[in-house]
Amino acid sequence: MKKRLVSLMTAAVLFSSNSATFASQPSDRSVEYVALGDSIPAGMTPYGSYDLSYTDYLFEQFKNGATQVVYNNFAISGYSSDQLKNDLQNNNTIRQEVREATHITVTIGANDLFKRLLSDPSSAYEGVITASDNLQTILSTIDELNPDVEVYVMGYYNPFAYYPEQVQEFLVPLNDALNAEIEKRTEANGDTFVPTGNRIDPLFEKYMPNPEDNHLNIKGYKIIAKEFWKAIMQNKKTK
Repeated sequence: MKKRLVSLMTAAVLFSSNSATFASQPSDRSVEYVALGDSIPAGMTPYGSYDLSYTDYLFEQFKNGATQVVYNNFAISGYSSDQLKNDLQNNNTIRQEVREATHITVTIGANDLFKRLLSDPSSAYEGVITASDNLQTILSTIDELNPDVEVYVMGYYNPFAYYPEQVQEFLVPLNDALNAEIEKRTEANGDTFVPTGNRIDPLFEKYMPNPEDNHLNIKGYKIIAKEFWKAIMQNKKTK
C-alpha cells in the first residue's frame, strides 16, 4: 500500500470543495510524509472496500504549501503493534523512508485489543499492555532513525458505539485505557497525541454508518484529517 506523488489532477478533484476547511500552510520547503498503521490509515471503509483515508487528505493539504511532497503510506489492514514494530526494526524500505521523513503519522494498537477480545475476553487488557509496550519501541525506533521528524499518533474513537449499553460498559473502558496508554507513550517520546473520539463519538452514526463495522466513511476520515492538521499547525506556530 505504497502511494507516492499522487497526481495533481486527482488532487484538484478531491479538494475543489474542501480545501477551505483547513488552515493554510505557507511554506516553500519540501515535505516527506510517511503514514504507518492499521486499517484506518489504509482507508478501509464501513463496507469492506478501500477509499481515501485521513492520510490522503493530509497529503493533499501538505501540497497546498510545499514545493514538493513525497507521500508513502505503509498502513495495512489488520496490522498489530507487533507487526509495525517488526517493520521498523527489519524492513529496510520503511526504515529508509522514516529516515528521510519530515512528518510521520502512526495509528496502531486497536488490533492488539480486538484480537484479545476475540480469543479470550478475560485477557483483553493484556492487549492494551502489549500495544503500549510495542508503541514505546515503535516511537523510540523512529526517533533513533530520525531524531528531527515530527511524529503524530492517533487516539482511537469508540469502535463499540453500536453495542448494547451493558456490553459497552465492559468494552469502552478498555478502549479508553488503550488511548490513555497511547497518549502516555506518545508524550513520553516528545511526540504529539491526536485524539479523535471527541469529534467522532458524538456523531458516530454519521461517520460510522454501518452497525456491523467500526470503520469510518469519507466524512469521518476528513474529520480525522482536520484534527491532525490542527496539531501540525499548532506545532508549526511553536517552532
